[in-house]
Amino acid sequence: MKLSNSRIISSKKLISPEELRQLLPISDTANTTIINSRDELIKILEGTSSRFVVITGPCSIHDPKAAYEYAKKLNTLREKYQDKLMIIMRVYFEKPRTIKGWKGLIYDPYLNDSYDIETGIKQAREILLHVANMGLPTATEMLDPVIAGYVGQLATWVAIGARTTESQTHRQMCSGLSAPVGFKNGTNGDIEIAINAIKSAEASHNFIGIDDEGNCAILQTTGNPHGHVVLRGGGGRPNYHIEDIDTCEQELRDKGIHPAIIVDCSHDNSNKDYRKQHYVVRDIIAQKKYGNASIKGIMLESNLFEGKQAIQADLKQLKYGVSVTDGCIGWDETEKLLEMLYRELP
Repeated sequence: MKLSNSRIISSKKLISPEELRQLLPISDTANTTIINSRDELIKILEGTSSRFVVITGPCSIHDPKAAYEYAKKLNTLREKYQDKLMIIMRVYFEKPRTIKGWKGLIYDPYLNDSYDIETGIKQAREILLHVANMGLPTATEMLDPVIAGYVGQLATWVAIGARTTESQTHRQMCSGLSAPVGFKNGTNGDIEIAINAIKSAEASHNFIGIDDEGNCAILQTTGNPHGHVVLRGGGGRPNYHIEDIDTCEQELRDKGIHPAIIVDCSHDNSNKDYRKQHYVVRDIIAQKKYGNASIKGIMLESNLFEGKQAIQADLKQLKYGVSVTDGCIGWDETEKLLEMLYRELP
């Protein structure tokens, strides 16, 4: 038996972040979209802007054509409601898996276990550039810290999921990201995990990563001052009700953190039923009308058409615009919820 690499089947050099940026350069329009939207989001989180954030889009992107259609529709609403709402498109390319399953467009862009990761990375950057060129900001989850070097440049908002919020590796990565970062509470509902992540990520770190040329490097960061909590429920119960928000606010203050909360309307907050997301939206509107200042926005899992479907061997059988991961509300309901938010938020 070999001393090392006895279970590695193959190794292939990957395009570097800088090579990818040269291959798919950012336009002036996209650059302006990202910089301006990050600045506005920071103002909202800090309380100097009264706009309300709505992060909405597919649970995961698996079809660029459908993603572009969704983005076009959403951008129309972004322009229509921009005086009151800051609409950001959810553009997720990596999916955490408890055991096995499709890990996202970056890892398997052809949905057939071919794992053409380089093609997946290129497609991810193309999609982010396309959406930013429309003037529409994007949000994505960072699961593999190496991937941050490839797509982090183009995101207005970054999420760290419930499974990885407690990870030191991810907290270090976030300390060097240029975008605001939302840390989800743990899968068991523990918000202290997310609060500790905020404190960790705002500090300077030294750690091993990759540089723009794709080399292993020692990275030193300044720390990210724009971390905040994302409440997604946990342990089979929601955590968006007024008493949950009060508790979260107090725990944030106790740690010296300005209360800024995003509520995820999916996952345990909707009892893992996409059709119940609208109940969360209505409750948040009621809390804002009551005078809440800490809830800065919401997240919705939304697609062109409602529901979800399994990935099949015959990909021609896949329904267009329907999620292949978590269930999503369809476009018609999405449009109604955004109109309701615009109409009823104080």
